[in-house]
This record gives sequence, C-alpha cells and structure tokens, in this order.
Amino acid sequence: MMVFPLFWFLFSTISFTLPTQANTFPPCNETEKHALLRFKRTLYDPGNRLSSWSAHEDCCEWNGVRCHNITGRVIELHLINPCFFDYGDISCHKFAMGGKVSPALLQLEFLNYLELSYNEFGGAPIPIFLGSIRSLTYLDLSYASFGGLIPPQLGNLSNLHYLNLGGSYYSSNSEKEPPSLYVENLHWIFHISSLEFLFMFLVDLHKEVHWVELTSMLSSLSELGLHECKLDNMSPSLKYVNFTSLTFLAVSFNHFIHEIPNWLCNLNTSLLHLYLGGNQLTGQIPECLGQLKCLETLSLYYNSFDGPIPSSLENLSSLTYLDLSGNRLNGTLPSSPWLLPNLVYLDIGNNSFVGTVSEAHLKKLSKLKRLDMSSISLIFKVKPNWVPPFQLEGLYMSSCHLGPNFPTWLQTQTSLRYLDISNSGIIGVAPTWLWKWASRINGLIDLSNNHIFGNLSGVWLNNTRIYLNSNCFTGLLPALASNVVVLNMANNSFSRPISQFLCQKLNRTSQLEALDFSNNDLSGQVPQCWNSWFSLTHLNLGNNNLSGKIHDSLSSVLSLEALHLQNNSFSGSIPSSLRDFTSLGLLDLSGNQLLGNIPNWIGELTSLNVLCLRSNKFTGEIPLQICRLSSLIILDLADNELSGYIPKCLNNFILMAAIKTPDGLFTALQYSNYEIYVESLILMTVGRELEYKGILKYVRMIDLSSNNLSGSIPTELSQLAGLRFLNLSQNHLMGSILEKIGRMTSLLSLDLSMNHLSGEISQSLADLTFLNHLNLSYNQLRRRIPLSTQLQSFDAFSYIGNAQLCGVPLTKNCTADDESLSKDAIEGNEGFEMPWFYISSMGVGFIVGFWGVCGALIFKKNWRYAYFQFVYYMRDWVYVVVATRLNWFHDNLRTM
Repeated sequence: MMVFPLFWFLFSTISFTLPTQANTFPPCNETEKHALLRFKRTLYDPGNRLSSWSAHEDCCEWNGVRCHNITGRVIELHLINPCFFDYGDISCHKFAMGGKVSPALLQLEFLNYLELSYNEFGGAPIPIFLGSIRSLTYLDLSYASFGGLIPPQLGNLSNLHYLNLGGSYYSSNSEKEPPSLYVENLHWIFHISSLEFLFMFLVDLHKEVHWVELTSMLSSLSELGLHECKLDNMSPSLKYVNFTSLTFLAVSFNHFIHEIPNWLCNLNTSLLHLYLGGNQLTGQIPECLGQLKCLETLSLYYNSFDGPIPSSLENLSSLTYLDLSGNRLNGTLPSSPWLLPNLVYLDIGNNSFVGTVSEAHLKKLSKLKRLDMSSISLIFKVKPNWVPPFQLEGLYMSSCHLGPNFPTWLQTQTSLRYLDISNSGIIGVAPTWLWKWASRINGLIDLSNNHIFGNLSGVWLNNTRIYLNSNCFTGLLPALASNVVVLNMANNSFSRPISQFLCQKLNRTSQLEALDFSNNDLSGQVPQCWNSWFSLTHLNLGNNNLSGKIHDSLSSVLSLEALHLQNNSFSGSIPSSLRDFTSLGLLDLSGNQLLGNIPNWIGELTSLNVLCLRSNKFTGEIPLQICRLSSLIILDLADNELSGYIPKCLNNFILMAAIKTPDGLFTALQYSNYEIYVESLILMTVGRELEYKGILKYVRMIDLSSNNLSGSIPTELSQLAGLRFLNLSQNHLMGSILEKIGRMTSLLSLDLSMNHLSGEISQSLADLTFLNHLNLSYNQLRRRIPLSTQLQSFDAFSYIGNAQLCGVPLTKNCTADDESLSKDAIEGNEGFEMPWFYISSMGVGFIVGFWGVCGALIFKKNWRYAYFQFVYYMRDWVYVVVATRLNWFHDNLRTM
C-alpha cells in the first residue's frame, strides 16, 4: 500500500473541482489564451476533455484552467485524467490525452501548477523546455507514459516544492512493454533546494549509487517515494544522514541485498511512514527500529528477514500499520505485535512462526481492522464463548489451525468484508447460523480445503467472491445473488441435475464471471439457460456426469475466455456456435464421446492458448486451419481416431517457437481480475498425468499420440525451440527422427514410441540437456545409440523393441558392422569413452546395493507397487515443476 501526500492531493482535487469564477473576476490574458489554444492543438484528446477551450470563451472558465482572482493570469493547469482512480481499467484510456506537449506553455509566465498525470504520451520524452518554467512550484507527470532520459534541466526549477515523475498508464495486460524513464545521475536534484515532495516511481535509477546522500541534502524534503526504481543499495555503511524533515520514505520493490542500514534508525524524530517491502533485505529486523517512536506505518513484507520479531517494536505506540509478511521470520510469536494498542492493520503471514495464539495475545488490539496470519503453522486456540475486542473488516487465516470445530467467535464479527479460513483443519457440519451470518460479508468468503459437511439446498449466497471448493457439501446447488462475481464449488459431492442452478431466476442481470463446478457428480443434460449468464468469462463443468449434446445456446456467453467440459459424457459434434467465441483462450473438451471431424473453423479462434480434445472419437485429418492458432501453447489431440499426415505448418505456433514470451499474453489462464482463481489442467506430459496450475502459462506441449497418423515427422517441428513436451507415440509414423531435433532445446519430454520410425537416432538428440523423459521404444531404429551423458542416462525401456538398435543402456553390444556404419556418429562424440571395466564394476555395485537395500521390496509385492508408484509420481511431479521454472529462468538469463 502506497501513501500519497494528503495535502497536495486534497489541494489539487479541491482546486480542480471548484466552480468557475464569477464574471466579476478579470478575464484571462489574451496572449495566454492563444498560448493555451496552441497547446491544445498539439494534444490528442479522445475524451473531448478540452471541449470548453474555445477562442470565444474566457480561458479562466475553461475546464482544468485556474487563474489568479486579481490579475486574471493563468496560474494552474489541472489536466489529470479524471479516471485516474481506476487507471488499470482499459476503458479509462478513452479519457487519456496524448500527443505532444507544446512549448507554448512557456508563455504562461505565472504558471506555478502543472499536472498531466495518468495520461498517455506514448513514450515521448519529458520536454526539456519544462525546466525553463521557473515559476513552477508543483509538477506532476506521473503515470503519463513519458519515456527516456529525465532532462537534468528540471534542476533549474528552483521554486519547485512538489515533483512527481515516472509510471506508465499502460494496461497490465498490454502486449507492449511500457515506456520507462531513467536518469544518468541525480546531481541536478540538489539544485531544487525547496523540494518537499519527490516521487519517482518506476524510474530507472540504478546508475545513481549515491541517491541516499544526494536526496538527504534536500533539507526541506518531507516525502520521498522511489518505488521500483532498480536501486541496488541504501548506502548501508552510512551511520548518519541529514533527513531531518523526512516523514515518508517508500523504497519498495528495489534490489537491496543487505541488512537495514543504521541511518534509518536515526530518523527517530520525524519519520511516520516507512515502506521497505518487496526487496531482498537480509538479516534480522534490527532492534533499533524501536527507536522510531513517531512511526505509524512499517511495511517490511516480502524480504529475506529471519529470526524473531524484535521485542523493541512494542515501543512503537503510534503504529497503526504493520506488515511483516513473506519473510523467513521464525520462532514463537513475541509479545511486541500484540502490545500495540493503535494497530489497525497487522500482517505476519507467510513466515515460519510456531506456537499458539490465544485470547491473551489479542486482548489489547481493540482498533484492529485487518488481521492476516495466513500460511503459518499456528494454532489459534480460544474459548468457544470468546468475544474479541475488535471488529474486523478482513480476516485471513488460511493454513492456520482453527479446527476441528467451526470457530463460533466469528459470529461476533459483524463488519467483515473479507474472510479466508481455507485449509484451517475445520471438520464437521457447517453450523446453522453460518449462511445467514455469511450473507453480511459482501467481499470474499473462502472456506475451501476443509472437511465441512452440509446440505446447501435452499442456501442463498450473495458474497462477491465465494470459494467453497474441496469440502464435503451435498444437496442441491445453492441459489445465487446477481452480484456474485466468482463461485468455486469444485471438489464437493453435489449430485443433482445442473439445470436447477443454471435456470434459476435472478432478480437482476448476473455479474458472475467465474463459475467452477468441476469434480462433482452433477448429472443430466446442460439446459439452454445461458441467457442469464452472459458475463461469464471462465466456466468449468469438468469431471461430472453431464451428458447430451453441447448446445448452440452456449453462444449467448460470448465473453468466455476459458471453457472446461472435460471428462463428462457429452456426445455429438463440436457445436458451430463456438466459432463465435473470439475471446476464448482455453478450450478443454477432452474425455467425452464427441465425434466427427475437427471443424475447419477451429482456426478462427485465434485467441486460443490451450486446445484439448483428447480421448474422444474424432476422425478425419487434422485440419490445416489449426495452424492459424499462432497463440497456442498446448495442443492435445491424443487418443482419437485421427488419420492423415501431421500438418507441416505447426511451426506457425509462434509461442511454441519462442524461448521467452510476455506474461500479458495469457490473460485467459491467469484470470488477473481475481488472483485467487487460477486456471488448471491435468495433462499427460512425462508418461503420466500431472496437474498444472500456477505454472500453466509456462507449459508448451503438443500431444498427437494414440491416433492413426501416418507419413513422416515434419522437419518444421524442429523450429519449435520453446516446446517442452512432444508426444507422437502410438501412430503409424515412418521415416527417421528429426535430424535437427537438437534445436528443440527446451524439450523436457519426448515420446515417439510405437511407430514405424527407422534409421539411426539423430546425434543432435544428445543436445537436449533438459530432457527428462525419453521413449523411442517399439520402432525400427537401428545401429548404435549415440554416446553422450544425456542419452545413456535413460534406462533400457526407452529403447526396447528396436531389434537392430545396440549400445548402452541396451544389453545388446554393437558389432563391427554397427561400429563402421555408425562411424560418423562416433566421430561426433570424439573424446567420449565408456570403458567396459567401469560399466561392469558399476553393474556389480548396483546388484549388491540393489539386493541389500531393496530386497524387501522385491519379495513384498504390495509394498513394491505402493512404493514405486509414489516415488515415480513424486519424481516426475517435482521434476516438471522445477525444470519448467529453471527453464523459464534460464530463458530469461539468455535474453538479458
């Protein structure tokens, strides 16, 4: 949470909204009017915000213009985007002005206030001439998408009290890289001796290593905000700095890798707000922070602090906001956080504390509004009749131990807007008071991943975001209020027809965007009642017992971005109405009884990232139009009856060919409006099914296995350098393995088994250093397996069923004929030797160790099955997660 200077914000807001001057005030200066009109002509104004700027009107009455009430000279320009309070909303861009800032402003001799924030200047540089408007006392160019070097001429503005630069008005989902500002140094800032407020959020300051020394020389400086500026250090060797007036310091999300410097502790007479979150600060939180007696805000979240919470924090009696989350703090909870009577916000989540929280800890926190102890193994132990001294608005206790009984003290919290007690060990029937009490929570309610029982027939839910997934609820699906935006009821035991829910009557238009009923026992046909749900963007009905055809009426929900209907009993063909889903990024129809050809119009769904049609009864050829899906990262057509050739144009999947891709391309998978809801898929990747959730956007997969495909493997596939999983097994493919397969450097898993591939194994296969799963079995491959550390690391099962294949790890030795025929391959590995003496010794050692350690597993069949099933599953799961992350990190390093 970033705090902006209240005084200047209120001043700018009030002055911007004051009524225009009465006619008794003098008219504006004609020279300044014409200057403003020239300024207007160079601006792009899609929202028509400057429509009042007319040559026939007094410029002092124009929108955003303020004049002196005696002289009539222009003194202030308030041109902030009026939609600034919701600048992440792309619809606000229509109010963002752009174009060029005209030097006509130089003719406004008495201009002291200029605000252009939250507009869109497309990376244009900050005009140098602004440094010549020496009358300026207030300059705000923040979040206006200026780019390039900040002109040091701004140092000429010796009267400036407020300077705010940096930031971009680009949407977080934009494919463009937002423009950024940078400095060569900050020496020019010293000349603005009257500066009181300095904010340079998102400005690249990494070249200025002495930023602390330079800014501390500004004796009047009251607030300093350098959030996400790529700063590398806080001058930790300094003992003292001259921040005598500093009340606000925000240097979050920089690159500090050291302990908190001692000079911070010397700001004990002035500092009110300290933000150091999102860095990599190390060591223990110093006891000297307890000297900052005036401190009201202390934010140290997501660093690398370890050890206990310092006891000296109990001296900060004025503290209202304390965030220590996301560190490595450990031990039992000390008394210090619980002895701060003015605390309103307390977050100690995502640490390694142990022990018990009791009533005694919380008895002095009567002003507390938000409490976050999530992701900590704490036991919350209070009496059943406990009445807390506070009225919370937000309670986050995910993964704390609250159970086994449902906490009855929650009934006393009548002001709650956000409740998360997921995975908190609650077992038993939901209390009778729960749903009526929960109806007062208008924000989030998350009871997921517990063992709460109860029949929800007749229950009415009206919270904005509802997570009841992974419990034991039964009965009819609950009724829903129109304001609900997210409803996740997955992994429960609902077994009634789904029509009762979808066809319910709503009192007004539904705002539901995400609906997840997956992994239940819902039955019957999906009714044609989609007209009430046109706001849906994410729909998951997978893993139920739904049947019948997929109705064309689904086309009413044109805003869909993700559609899961997998593992049901749907029949018929893919409805043509799906071709209208131009925003669809994920389509999973796998595990049904769909038949017919894959339609040619599938290529019109150009937003698709994921297409899963496996385990159906599709016939015919793979349509060439599928190659138009250039944004595809997962293509799964396995286990059908497809025939014909593999399209050569699959290299059009540009996101599979790229090593690095921007995260903003996967909005359908990230569901960025509500981070807590994440798309997931169960995919067959390394020879077994694994669930991909948080890392789904990093998966790159093609699976065409278990079909009737013929012909050769297209050489164009080797251009997919970003592909991580390729499975073409159990087809009728002929020819050789791709000669340039080594170019597919990101491959983690390759399965070409059970085809009719022939010839030698390509030597370039040894270049796939990330490869963890390889299966070339049951083909017609011949000659020596190329010698390399990589290929010999797989067991013989990766190569069996190739009668003419020889060499390690197979037991068949290569003959002289094999050696001469494979001479080129051996020369390619010149210098690599595998003396059979060492191989034999390793074999003997393996046999001894095997029988000595694993003999029990050999003779106990049930032990053996259970053990290896678990070990193989965990090995593959851990490898895929770690390797995918490392591969992504490796790709980033290569592009730096």
